[in-house]
This record gives sequence, structure tokens and C-alpha cells, in this order.
Amino acid sequence: MRQLTTGQKGAAAEAEIAAAAIRSDLVVLRPLCEGGRYDLVIDIGTQLLRVQCKWASRVGNVLTARCLTSRHTPRGYLRTTYSAAEVDAIGAYAPETDRCYLIPIREVEGQAMISLRVAPTGNNQARHIRWARDYELDISLSRHWGMAPSHPDAVERRHGER
Repeated sequence: MRQLTTGQKGAAAEAEIAAAAIRSDLVVLRPLCEGGRYDLVIDIGTQLLRVQCKWASRVGNVLTARCLTSRHTPRGYLRTTYSAAEVDAIGAYAPETDRCYLIPIREVEGQAMISLRVAPTGNNQARHIRWARDYELDISLSRHWGMAPSHPDAVERRHGER
């Protein structure tokens, strides 16, 4: 299978995150024009979440997603990060886990890269680790936005895996 381009990865991540939200019985809205700072809006009933979608790659036991945008200006390429004034969350799709993750922007604002750990560290360190399982779409919506999970046992099931 051929390697996807950056644009194809972004489009695939956006489609996967939208589909996961729809499967969770949420309304997904898309901007009519390109060029905004967010890719999707997810209506969670009490709030509209502006979501910037990213492709997450797995390296070892860590998923990583770049949170930079680049645009060409008369002075060259300008790289910028995301802020809470522009987006509410970073949505990430990881093909290696076939899962979608939703990270509140307040946790990663201004960072060029986000990392989510899928397995324990070699030295069993657990402090300051951002666990992927805690940011799976349904779980993140429950924990960070107070929304009941679409699958009632989802949060309980994930807690039991620890």
C-alpha cells in the first residue's frame, strides 16, 4: 500500500473523527470554507466544540500528533500552534489503534506536538503521563466536558483496564 500524503492523512483523520462522533450520536458540523483554525464542530448539546483534527502516528508505545500549522506568507513559511481562542480541542485519529482521541486545548495549548502513551513506560513511571485511554472520544467527552458516554459501560470498562 502506498504512503498517504499529508493532505490525505488530514482528510482521513477528519473523516474518522467525524464518524466516531456520529456513532456516539452527536451532531457534526463542517465549515463551508477552508482556511479556518478548526476542521469540525461537534455539538454536544450544551456546547459546540471547535475541533482541529490531526493524524497520530505510533512510535513504540506512544502516539504523537503534530499541532503546528504552516502557511506560506511573503516572508516564507509561518508555523503556528493552536490556542483556546481558536479551538476547543485537538481531535486525533491513530490508525495503529483505530481509535479517535479528543484532547482539550487547555492541556496542549501552544505545544507543537502532543503525545499519548498506549502502554506503560519501561521504568513503570506513571506521573505526568498522558494516557491515550483517558482521551478516547467518549471518555474524554465524559471527563472533560461532562457529557454522558454514548455507551454507558465505556467509562467504567476503560477504568477497569488500569
